[in-house]
Amino acid sequence: MNLTVTVLQIVAPVFLLASIGFVWVRVGLEYRIQFVTQLAMTLSLPCLIFVSLMQTRIAPEALTALSLASVMAYAVISLAFVALVRLLRLEGRTYTAPLIFGNTGNLGLPLALFAFGDVGLSYAIIVFAIMALWSYTYGIWLVAGTGSFGRVLREPLVWATVLGALFMWQGWETPDFLTNTLELVGQMAIPMMLITLGVAVARLSAKGMLRAVGLSFVKLLLCVAVAWGVGTVFELDRIAFGVLVLQVATPVAVTSYLIAEKYGADAPSVAGLVVASTLMSVAALPVILAFVL
Repeated sequence: MNLTVTVLQIVAPVFLLASIGFVWVRVGLEYRIQFVTQLAMTLSLPCLIFVSLMQTRIAPEALTALSLASVMAYAVISLAFVALVRLLRLEGRTYTAPLIFGNTGNLGLPLALFAFGDVGLSYAIIVFAIMALWSYTYGIWLVAGTGSFGRVLREPLVWATVLGALFMWQGWETPDFLTNTLELVGQMAIPMMLITLGVAVARLSAKGMLRAVGLSFVKLLLCVAVAWGVGTVFELDRIAFGVLVLQVATPVAVTSYLIAEKYGADAPSVAGLVVASTLMSVAALPVILAFVL
């Protein structure tokens, strides 16, 4: 009973905040998702990443192990889904990237924070940063057919990660007035991203839901299995192991739909994956949490 209550306390705020965004749109209120997303990705989330890394005191060897484990996990998952999409003769531009990349920002960061505290959030940011780098390069190439290294260099979250890691490594601290300001700005990120997730899901029109449900189920099982296996091989500590499994197991990211829309892939099919995998995660993530806590 205690474990059930603990899991519910962790998961409930995530889905309640997302529900606010969902209901907000359904009752006809205005929500400018592009502005809010840009504000979060350009300002609030980079501040959260920088301060979290700067203030963390995780052993360097633990961070190295998690980083290598994350790279290995996404490499295996990428190879597996490239092969699966070809085997099923699905359109690679539409299905490959969404199956590889999960919602490690909007959903993974809050879950890690609520489940494992500030240390868990710091670990989750490492996994998120590695996923983001892979997504903005290989992921964009899968959909658009062109490289995007220049885009990586223009992303504030990338520089926030680099600077945060540098400050953490050197033991540097920004002045208190600046740290307090960055913390305030960063505190907006998680609730804003969760509400935006609910808004985005409410606005999606999904088609081919039977296929979407099947692929989402395969994604969930494969991602959990790969993350669990890689975490075991690298002998991660309890928190790092739990964070890796949670982050890799997150549902299809809403940004996958936006990228598909931008580069001319089958956006409605991607929307179906977002909806199906997100709804599936409502039941799956509490179960995963129960095993990794």
